[in-house]
This record gives sequence, C-alpha cells and structure tokens, in this order.
Amino acid sequence: MGTTGSTPLRVGLVGYGLAGSAFHAPIIAALPQFELAVIVARGEDKIAAARARYPEALVIQSVDQLVGMGLDLAVIATPNQTHYELARQVIRAGINVVVDKPLATSSEQAAALVSQAEGAGVLICCYQNRRWDGDFLTVEQLIGQGRLGKVARFESRFERFRPSIKPGWKERPGPGSGILWDLGPHVIDQAIHLFGEPEEVYSEIRTVRPGAQVDDNDFIALIHPNGVTSHLSVSAIAGAPGPRFRVLGTRGAYLKDGLDPQEAALRAGGDPAAQSWGTEDEGLYGLLCKGDEQQVVPTLPGDYKQFYIRMAAAILGEGPVPVDPRTTISVLRIIENALRG
Repeated sequence: MGTTGSTPLRVGLVGYGLAGSAFHAPIIAALPQFELAVIVARGEDKIAAARARYPEALVIQSVDQLVGMGLDLAVIATPNQTHYELARQVIRAGINVVVDKPLATSSEQAAALVSQAEGAGVLICCYQNRRWDGDFLTVEQLIGQGRLGKVARFESRFERFRPSIKPGWKERPGPGSGILWDLGPHVIDQAIHLFGEPEEVYSEIRTVRPGAQVDDNDFIALIHPNGVTSHLSVSAIAGAPGPRFRVLGTRGAYLKDGLDPQEAALRAGGDPAAQSWGTEDEGLYGLLCKGDEQQVVPTLPGDYKQFYIRMAAAILGEGPVPVDPRTTISVLRIIENALRG
C-alpha cells in the first residue's frame, strides 16, 4: 500500500459505465498521487474499453477479487441501488472508499456505512464533484467576498430536455431511481455547503413525460437557519432551461447560464491534466446585476481533480475527507423528505 507522498496510492475502480469511465478514471489517472491499479468491469465492451484506455491497470470482473491486492482506495461507480452493499464489502476488507453520489439510497443506509467505516478504521467519502464546478466556485467566491451583500435567495437548476425515455435503471421504479436521486444530490449538496442544513423543506415532485415511471420534473425549496431560501430545480423536460444559478442579494444578483464544461470534456475523452482544464469560454461568463447595471464576472476554472487531491491527503493523514459524511447524510434526508412531500 502507498504510505508516503512519494508512493502513489493504489486505487481499485468498481464500475466502468459513464460514472466510472468519465467522472472517475480520467481524474484518478491524471494525478501523480494515485495509481489506477485495478478496474472492475462487466460486459465485453466495457472490459475492452477499460483495457484499451488503461493498459497498465488490471481489469477484473468481481469485487471479491479486490481483497488482498494492496489497495489504498476503492471507488464505487456503479448503479445507485448497488452502492450500499458494495461499499459495505469494501469497508469489511479494510479499504478506504469513495462512493459516487448518492452514497446510498436511504439516509439510514448512509449512516450505517459511515458507522461501519469508523468501526473499521477506514475513510468513507461521497463523490460530490459539482462542488468543483467553475460556476459554483464563482458563486462561492462572490458570496465570500460580500459582493452580493446579504443573500436572500439562491436559485440552482440542473435542467435538461430529454422527452424520450431511455432504457436503463434510472428510468425504472426502484431505490435510487428518478431524477431527484440522479441530479438532486448535486444541487442539494451545493446549497447545504453554502448555507447549512435547512430548517424546512418544501417539494413538488412530478412525473410528466408520457410513459414515465419515475419522477422527471422536481422542485425543492429549502429554508436555511440564516434566512436564505434555496430554490432548486431538476428536470428532464426543460426545453428552455432556466439559469444555472441566480443568486439574489442586497447588493446585487449573480446570473449564470450554461453548464460547467468539465462533463462534456470528460465524455469526449479530454485530459484533466491539461493546463486549460476547466476553463470556460468568455462568452458564457455570468453577470453581476444591479438593476440596469451589469458587470461580466469571469468564471473561475472548475477542477474535479481537487476532490481526489484532498482525498489523497486524507488517506495520508494530512487533512479531512473532501466531503463531510454528515453532510452527505443530510442530503439524503432532504431527498427522503422531498419524496414524502
């Protein structure tokens, strides 16, 4: 196992679908702190793709085989409903674990995982990569600098136009399915990160598309202890998506359209180690608005690598995990409350 900053930490990646192949493997492989040593993949196409892109990694088909491989970290990037059992298995093996969002499909399961990890003396962390979106980092900076004054309302949208129902587990009824479990963890985590756990939750959970069996057009309002109200929207029927962020404060408002470029770059096979990684086109910069007065605000570069850089430091005893598991449990409680209405 890697035990010093000069020895790369050995990582086993469980799952090589979209999450594993786009959001985890390229980030891990781009960092000198890690060695992508093992990939668990199933299906001939995924096995072939993993071997082609990461020829130095051992590609296996069973999580059971991870035990005894001297891993410092396992990353669970599989369908939502499998997260709990796979994470339990890894924890029992004494391996630190990162789990793609959501950590589990209930807050009770998530709390159990955190307790089990503490008992086993290993670290557990949920992959909330959207904290390192450039637009969100910009929102965080503007609030921290006081440029918006006292924030009254935080609006965050993750809206798409996908009127056709695609085959797959996300569209089938069951634990962890539906758009709130898919995109909700991102917008809820960001709101809690900025303003704290809410005192009240209001929700509108809807299934709109013909033939849909899971929610696809949801709205959540959170009332935070400091008086800020977060309005959060996730949708698959947004033919005209609203602003990604609209933040209203006593000194002005921040308005931002579009999505952080990292997802598109990762899907296209981009290199997270590139110097220009995470930079946004100037034409997509947001605006600081004060009535008729508007000022362009350059978007800070996004950088998902920061999650894993901080995770490496935590494994080496040099800091906390990048996302507090207690916050992760709170996110799942809010989702549960929202679904109950």
